[in-house]
Amino acid sequence: MQQPSSHLKVRRTSGISMVEFADRKILEELSIQEIGEELGELVEAEPGVRLLLNFKNVDHLSSAALGMLITLNRKIQEQNGKLKLSDINRQIFEVFKITKLNRVFDIHTTAEEALSGFGQV
Repeated sequence: MQQPSSHLKVRRTSGISMVEFADRKILEELSIQEIGEELGELVEAEPGVRLLLNFKNVDHLSSAALGMLITLNRKIQEQNGKLKLSDINRQIFEVFKITKLNRVFDIHTTAEEALSGFGQV
């Protein structure tokens, strides 16, 4: 059962955890820390996790949030998992390009495209 203060909506499908963000703006230090902890728990609970972060509801992302994503990605790779991002709006994607993080992360236009990229279990 999810905590009422959760910043995330998590759905499981075909062995993949799909995460949508409840907040339109991921800017505040405290909420970024909480999101990082929630995602970290998800990764810890399932070594080799296949995780899709869907940004369709997100309008703004701070640099601290990007740092949290980099840490999460490293943790997932250490456990032989896979992380994919999808539905990133144009302004946020520009930040990924400027910081060259579009080369670090596996980014897809849609969640469906990202899901098919995971392949079969």
